[in-house]
Amino acid sequence: METIGRDLREMQRVPLAASHVAALRSAGQVVDYPADTFLARTGEPADRFIYVVDGEIEVVNPFTDERHVPSTLGPTQFMGEISFLDGGSWSMPMRTVRQTQVIEVPRSAMLRLMSEIPEMSDIVITVLAARRRRQLDSDDGTLVLIGEDVDPSVRRVAEFASRNRIPYSSYALGSAEAGSVATSCEISADRPAVIFGRDNVIADPTPEKVARLLGLYRDFVEDETFDVVIVGGGPAGVAAGVYAGAEGLGALVVEDTAVGGQAGTSSRIENYMGFPTGISGADLVWRGEVQAMKFGTRFAMPRRVAKLERLDDGMFCATFDNDQRIRAGAVVVATGVQYRRLPIDRLEEFEGTGVYYAATENEARSCRGAETVVVGGGNSAGQAAMFLSRTAAHVRLLVRGSSLASSMSSYLSSRLEADPAITIEYGAEVTAVDGDTHLAAVTVHSRADGSTRVLPACALFIMVGAAPNTGWLSGLVDLDDKGFVLTGEAAKGHSQYSTSCPGIFAVGDVRAGSVKRVASSVGEGSVVISSVWEFVRR
Repeated sequence: METIGRDLREMQRVPLAASHVAALRSAGQVVDYPADTFLARTGEPADRFIYVVDGEIEVVNPFTDERHVPSTLGPTQFMGEISFLDGGSWSMPMRTVRQTQVIEVPRSAMLRLMSEIPEMSDIVITVLAARRRRQLDSDDGTLVLIGEDVDPSVRRVAEFASRNRIPYSSYALGSAEAGSVATSCEISADRPAVIFGRDNVIADPTPEKVARLLGLYRDFVEDETFDVVIVGGGPAGVAAGVYAGAEGLGALVVEDTAVGGQAGTSSRIENYMGFPTGISGADLVWRGEVQAMKFGTRFAMPRRVAKLERLDDGMFCATFDNDQRIRAGAVVVATGVQYRRLPIDRLEEFEGTGVYYAATENEARSCRGAETVVVGGGNSAGQAAMFLSRTAAHVRLLVRGSSLASSMSSYLSSRLEADPAITIEYGAEVTAVDGDTHLAAVTVHSRADGSTRVLPACALFIMVGAAPNTGWLSGLVDLDDKGFVLTGEAAKGHSQYSTSCPGIFAVGDVRAGSVKRVASSVGEGSVVISSVWEFVRR
């Protein structure tokens, strides 16, 4: 299956060409550093590209100050992380081993060079993506979580990091690894913790605090203006970000949870063109995010637009949940849908401790070797069942209808039926949940004969009932009776994705009448930018 990038261990190194190095010299400056000089520390802004002319640079373990990996960077290689593209922060410290000469290019100048010299851009992005893949594959990150299995706040940070492809290490409370990190940071070894480098122990950890340290949670100048603000970081929103940046529009993508949206919870997508061996939803959209950043599109997360207003001058004002405001000439609504919460007593009590709305590696760990129940008849539910069957003792897929033919792709339903670790029950629904501090059992009702039975289950995955995220639109656009945004002729719009309010466009699952598929959302997000460009320039 495809991932976010190539395997760094198997890549043939391709150095920058002489003309590329000459361009770097022209845009930057040559700097000499003595041995044992830190060129980057955890949490510092990744605000420059560093090319090694002579010398040697090592990655440093932030908890021990020792060399972190055996290999070092030498002449013709370069420092950098994927966060450089979006102006994020360094996650790993970097230090000179001996007298070292480098070329340093400011981030803005480097992004301009990458846009002008695509061959150089290809080399840089390929290496940066491969480095991020190595960190993810080896659970190697400066972000360290202790007690994810027992503390809800640490678990939420883990979910945020995992879904946003942020590398981190997670240690069980009381483990030797946790004790070693706690000693290095001079904190108690018997309490859950979130740590970003030795000097940043996060009190009352939240995804927002972690995002701020990583440079993802942006502070904007009050009333900062963009050509277009894209609300929602799923496939449609990220595709819009790619094309907006490529067309030279100043674009901002705002996402309240994780780039990837609902598609980001899909463990394996096999029917998206160009990926014959399949790719996870999170990896697919992460690749799009990198493309968008390359073209200058900015991302802000976790941020939620609480209110949208149209100003007297025709501009739009978006107010975030922290009361900060930005202005935009146009707005693309790509907030997608979310699964509905089933009307079951105590369901909310077990959310995060047995009841889940996404099936990623994080959730899969919680049902290893145990009975698992998935509710839903769509592709997301089918993909979740297949993914979970690799770790769970048994997966039971509950489908309210009598068939999967109209709601699930044929290739997927065939695999489910052939998998001995999966049982499909039609005409079945969950009516009750039970347990102490963690889910232990579910009650299943059969619509065929009216019978009920209690099944042991350590995890319940709910993937039914798509509810559109449109409450923040403040009545500016017309919605259908289910809350989806009307566009095109239904909204008396000037184009297929125009809403009833000129300057506001809607794409993807949130749009009434859209085809609820990843490829369709990507297509709509790509196409809408031509209408946005025309509106903004007009």
